[in-house]
Amino acid sequence: MGSATLLLALSFLSVLITAPRAQASFKCSSGPTCNALVGYVSPNTTTLSAIQTLFGVKNFRTLLGANSLPASTPTNQSVAAKDKIVIPFRCRCSNGTGISNHRPVYTVQKDDGLYHIAAEVFAGLVTYQEIQAVNNITDANLIEVGQELWIPLPCSCDEVNGSKVVHYGHVVESGSSVEEIAEKYGTTEETLLELNDITDPKNLKAGDVLDVPLKACTSVVKNTSLDYPLLLSNGTYAYTANNCVKCQCYSANNWTLQCEQSGLNITNGTCPSMECGSSGLSIGESTSTTCDRTTCAYAGYTNQTIFTSLVESTCSCKFTLRVLMHYFEFVCSVNRMSGDIYKPEYSLSAM
Repeated sequence: MGSATLLLALSFLSVLITAPRAQASFKCSSGPTCNALVGYVSPNTTTLSAIQTLFGVKNFRTLLGANSLPASTPTNQSVAAKDKIVIPFRCRCSNGTGISNHRPVYTVQKDDGLYHIAAEVFAGLVTYQEIQAVNNITDANLIEVGQELWIPLPCSCDEVNGSKVVHYGHVVESGSSVEEIAEKYGTTEETLLELNDITDPKNLKAGDVLDVPLKACTSVVKNTSLDYPLLLSNGTYAYTANNCVKCQCYSANNWTLQCEQSGLNITNGTCPSMECGSSGLSIGESTSTTCDRTTCAYAGYTNQTIFTSLVESTCSCKFTLRVLMHYFEFVCSVNRMSGDIYKPEYSLSAM
C-alpha cells in the first residue's frame, strides 16, 4: 500500500458491508437552489469555529443565526459532545433528489475510511455509499490522504402542503417516535410519513435522517432577488444583502419576516439606500394610527440595489358590549396588502 493510499482493514470492511441505515433521499423537484438545515450532533467536544470549518459555512453569523445565538457569540465558543448544532447550507435539486450544493468538502486524513467519515466525522448525516457515489469512487475501501470529498447532505426545496418551508434533516434519536418528532417541530405525523415515504411509523429506526418541514415566515422578497427564497424558521435570523440587512422570523409577529438595517460595519464598501421612496421610512421603520400601520419592508437585492416595499396593515374592528356579563370583547382581524416595489438606483462600492 502506497504512502498516499489507504486500504481499510478487513474488520472495518465488514462494518462497511453492514451499514446501519439506508440512504436518506429527500424528494426535491423545485429549483434551482434554496437554504436548508441539518442537525449535527457533535461526537466530541469542539468549538463553533471548528464546526463552521467542517461544514464549510462561509459566514460565521449565518451559523449563529440558524442556532438563535447572539451575534456577539465568539468563534471559539465551546460545543460539548452530543450537543446539537443546526447547520445551514445551500441545497440543490437534481433528478428528483435534494443534496447540498457541492459543500461541505472534506479532506481525507491519515487512517480515514469512508464509513468513519460518514458515520463518525459527519455523525451519520450521510452514508458512505452516498459519499462514494457523488465522488465517483470505484472502490469504497480505497481513498487517498489529501483527497477532497464532497459530502452530500440531504435536503429539499419543495413546498409542503402548498406552503414554502425550511427543510430540516433530523437524525432520529433512540426511543423517539414519528408522533413525538412531529409535535416537537410543529408539523403532523401524516406529513412526516408522506414526506419520508414511511408506510408504518413503527419502522422508524434510530439513526434515520428524517426530512422535517419547518414553517417559514412570509415575506415580500422578489423572485428575482439574489437571496430568493429568503426562508427563515421560527426564532432564527440571517444577514443578507451583503450584510446590509438583518432579517428574523418569530411566530409572535404573525409569521411575517421582520427585516432592518444590520448596523454592521461594512469593510469593503457602503450599503445602498434602504428607503421606501418618498415615504420617509427606511427598512424596518413604520408609522401607525389607531388601526392602520405602514411598514417599509425588505424586498430583496441585486449586487448594486436593495429593493423595498411599503406594506400596509389595516384592522377591521368590532367592539361588542355584553351588558349582562359585564364583558368586553375586542375582535381585530388583520388584512395585509403589499404596496408597489420601489427600486432605488444606488451602487455598492466594492462589496
